[in-house]
Amino acid sequence: MKVLVCIKKVVDSNVKIRVKADGSGVDVTGAKMSMNPYDEIAIEEAVRLKEKGIATEVIAITCGDQGSTETLRNALAIGADSAVLVETGMDLQPLAIAKTLTKVNASINADLIFFGKQAIDDDSNQTGQMFAALNDFPQATNISEITIADRVAIVKREVDGGVENVKLQLPAVLTTDLRLNEPRFVTLPNIMKAKKKEIRVVPNAEVQMTNQSRLTVKNYFEPKGREPGIILSSVEELVEKLKNA
Repeated sequence: MKVLVCIKKVVDSNVKIRVKADGSGVDVTGAKMSMNPYDEIAIEEAVRLKEKGIATEVIAITCGDQGSTETLRNALAIGADSAVLVETGMDLQPLAIAKTLTKVNASINADLIFFGKQAIDDDSNQTGQMFAALNDFPQATNISEITIADRVAIVKREVDGGVENVKLQLPAVLTTDLRLNEPRFVTLPNIMKAKKKEIRVVPNAEVQMTNQSRLTVKNYFEPKGREPGIILSSVEELVEKLKNA
């Protein structure tokens, strides 16, 4: 079984982001970049499937510039067998990414395709679902548990009312939630091994990528700071504040 894991380079979750002075976007100058945390969970789960003998090959893929190579190297260090970089300098929107990944997967023919449930930069939560729709694949989003046998995936997915059990025939698309697993610590030996693994570069001309704009961002702004707290002298004063706040 071949597993394709779609990942994205984002500003590291520990970095305090800054909005540009003109409100046109987020200033990423000098900011540390890393793999989207939900995608890291997806890579971890794919590697675990291989370690159990269920998957035979794990391939990581991303769309981006040469700077995304480092993110792919991280996926290879976790345990992916190879990686694909669809090279582009465009800031792609979800539908363009889904169409591009569809073209690349036509030659890969993955049995299981993982996405993180959303990216922490734009929070779109759309690419996996769009990819499934374009390929007419069954899909389950926000999964927190997975079992695979006889080309059938049985998953638990997080829903508003609790947990939903879903059965899917492969090939299928799954988007991962936080409770699925805890990604492993990447060791130095595995980082060194990752440098020898293949990263295939697919030029934009090969997939004829287009990025028709369907979303317009009008302005970025930082949230207002929290007002400082106050110290009350008695429980009665607290009750009064709560009643008349």
